Amino acid sequence: MFRGSEAGIITEEGEVFTGRFFGAQTEKVLELVFNTSMVGYQEILSDPSYTDQAVVMTYPLIGNYGMADDDYETRRPSLGAMIVHEYNDEPSNFRSARTLADVMKEYDITGVCGIDTRRLNRMIRDKGSMRALITDRDISVAEAQEIIKNTSVPTDAVSRVSCREIREFVPARKRFHVVAIDCGMKENIPRSLVERECRVSIVPWNTSAEKIRSMRPDGLFISNGPGDPRDVTPVIETVRSMLGELPVFGICLGHQIISLAYGAKIYKLKFGHRGGNHPVQDVKTGKIEITSQNHSYAVDPESIKDTPLTVTRINILDNTIEGVECVRDRVMSVQYHPESAPGPRDSGFLFDEFIKLMRSDT
Repeated sequence: MFRGSEAGIITEEGEVFTGRFFGAQTEKVLELVFNTSMVGYQEILSDPSYTDQAVVMTYPLIGNYGMADDDYETRRPSLGAMIVHEYNDEPSNFRSARTLADVMKEYDITGVCGIDTRRLNRMIRDKGSMRALITDRDISVAEAQEIIKNTSVPTDAVSRVSCREIREFVPARKRFHVVAIDCGMKENIPRSLVERECRVSIVPWNTSAEKIRSMRPDGLFISNGPGDPRDVTPVIETVRSMLGELPVFGICLGHQIISLAYGAKIYKLKFGHRGGNHPVQDVKTGKIEITSQNHSYAVDPESIKDTPLTVTRINILDNTIEGVECVRDRVMSVQYHPESAPGPRDSGFLFDEFIKLMRSDT
C-alpha cells in the first residue's frame, strides 16, 4: 500500500491517509486527537499529557522556528506521534538549538507530514477521537484494523511519565512549602510556584499520604497528566485521605482526580479540548478567561450534586465543567492550564489564589 518513505495512517474505521515520514519512523497504534494552537508545537511535543496519542496539528506549517533549549515542558518527551500538513526542517529563530525532526528521532516520536490535515481533523471532530495505525508496511485496511483491535489501550501512562524520586525547586526566598504529586507535570507549573516564593517538592505519583504528611507541606498540588484519571487509584486515595488537612490545588488531570476523590464521576469527551483559545466563564463574576487546554475527560455535572463541591467555571463552547472548589476543605481545581506556555496568561492569578489559601491556613 505504501512505498519508499511514504507513511500511512489507517484509522479503526478504515479511513486511509498517505503522507511522508519525518522524525522517527516507528510503527504505532495511537489515539488520534487534534490541537488548534497556532504556536507552541514544542510545548505540545514535550507535554507528558499527550503520552500514547498522535496529535494532529490544525495549523498547517510546523517546525519553522525549531526547538529552543528553554522551552521544554519535560526533558523526556513521550508524545506518540505528531501529524502535520507541512513540515519545515530549516527553522529561522535565533533561539533554535535543534530541528523538530531531530528531537523526534531522539525520543522515538513518529512524524507524518504531507497529508490533508483539514480532512483528518474534520473526521475527528465529526466522529470523535479514534485509534489509528501509523505504518509504512504493505498491508490491507482489514489487516490494519485487526492490528488496532488487538492492541490494548494503555492504562499505565501516569506511572511511565511520573518522576522516580523527589525533585526540589527552591526559590531565593521561601514563604510556603508545596508538595506536588507528579502525574506528568509540565515544567512551567513549578516555575509558576517558585515565582511566588514557594519551595516545591515534586513527588512520584504513588507517594503515600503518610510520606507527604512527613514533609510538612503548607499546600498540596495535583498535576496534569495523561490517560484516564480512573486508572490512577493510588493518587485518588491519597488525595481523598488528605482532604480538609491542608489547601489543595489541582490542574487538568489533578482537577479530575480531586473530583473523583470527592465521589464525582468522569466521562470521556467526544474529541476533547486541545488548544490555546478556549473561553471559560467564572460563574461567580461572569468574567471570561481565554485558556489553554489539553484533556479528553470531563467531570459529570449531575454527579457533582451529591458532593460538597461547587462548580466555579464553565466552558463557553460546550458547557462542560472547567473548575470546582470546596470552600470548607480549602480545595480548588481547574480543568485548564493557568501555567500555559506559550500563553494565554489570563489564568495565572489562580496560583495567587492558591497562595491565599495557604496564607489563611498559617
